[in-house]
Amino acid sequence: METKLNKTQSTLINPPTSLKGKLKFVGPGLIVAATGVGAGDFIMATIAGTSFGWSLMWVIAVGAYIKYVLSEGVGRWYLATGKTFLQGWHSLGWWATVYFGIYSVIFGIIYGAAEPAISALVITAMFPGTSFELWAIVSGVAGFVLVWFGKYEFLEKLMTVLIGIMFVTVIGSAVIILLNIGNVSYSLAPSIPEGSFFKLLGIIGGVGGSITLTSYSYWLHAKGWKGKKWIPIMKIDLGTAFTITGMFAIAVMIIAAELLFGSGTTISGNEGLLGLADTYGERFGSAARWILLIGIWVAVFTSIIGPWHGISYLFADFVRIVRNKGKSIDNDEPISEKDPAFRIYLAWMTFPPMLLLLFNQPVAIVLIYGVLGAIFMPILSIGLLILLNSKRVDPDYRNGKINNIVLGLIIMLFLYLGASELYHSFFS
Repeated sequence: METKLNKTQSTLINPPTSLKGKLKFVGPGLIVAATGVGAGDFIMATIAGTSFGWSLMWVIAVGAYIKYVLSEGVGRWYLATGKTFLQGWHSLGWWATVYFGIYSVIFGIIYGAAEPAISALVITAMFPGTSFELWAIVSGVAGFVLVWFGKYEFLEKLMTVLIGIMFVTVIGSAVIILLNIGNVSYSLAPSIPEGSFFKLLGIIGGVGGSITLTSYSYWLHAKGWKGKKWIPIMKIDLGTAFTITGMFAIAVMIIAAELLFGSGTTISGNEGLLGLADTYGERFGSAARWILLIGIWVAVFTSIIGPWHGISYLFADFVRIVRNKGKSIDNDEPISEKDPAFRIYLAWMTFPPMLLLLFNQPVAIVLIYGVLGAIFMPILSIGLLILLNSKRVDPDYRNGKINNIVLGLIIMLFLYLGASELYHSFFS
């Protein structure tokens, strides 16, 4: 059966049935996965590779699976019910909607400072002596302009190109490492080396993406996927995307393990990625250093464009729900990038955060963002656990036992991570 197109609504009626046809529709998952692969995930992979070689490689697969489960839950809720994630969230009570409104306002200004700051750190490593503040502002404004003037179709194509660049640069760098591997012997057997517990949790619970995972339902809507028959393709979409991004993190771990494992070098913070690139350049030349830095920067920049677009969708939906006082909303009238609330939040994420750059503390800003992410993830998991086991979803599309167990474990994991993050932030 071929895919048909509704000319009046530009909505795909029948999804393709062949695997080749399904793979051609991969797109929304690439956006949510690329958005989630920020500097935080790369930093933790670097630290783990430096400290423990390849022995924690299995943990990256677990972390990717967790993000898959959360994103799949968001997507399945939308396709099975026809309601956006935030509409489902609102059905839990007005407290949930108010919580999201407060959280999104705080998140916007912190995240809006954190990611451009990391982008600026990478660019100043490429061009020493240039202004950190200037590059941070340019990075934020670039994301603003691309989202303001671009639509979903443009965003998907741009993200696909950027992921291609990440694939060539980062995974290519890992291949170079493997072809020139030294005499260090690595174990791939799943293990928990002594002293690795907190790093293990950091990799599994990498909070990159956090609230941006909830944007998936809006990107599905923008793609034109509606109805339960799109759920199988949605799962392929996410499975493909998180497999690719998991490969990125594994590549970084391989690079860090071969360059720094057993050297006594300790890497921490956002500068760790730059230190890794410097060491890589010392071994393979300045061109190789540049290639790796480009890959790191692209990973960071995708984490600017995606949230600038996705969280603005979420905020516009929040305003729509409040304006309608929680009453039923016709989702055949999608949220537009030209919606005033969308553009107001886009501006909120871009310009007020620039004031935080005056403090010249990019690492501290990223730490605060990490705390916010650790706080949100268990709330998201609890919401999905309730919604996907409720009568709001047809029995065939509710959670199975495995999904419920995984979500329960995610809640416990992130509650522990959140408590640890808060404790270390305020008492260490």
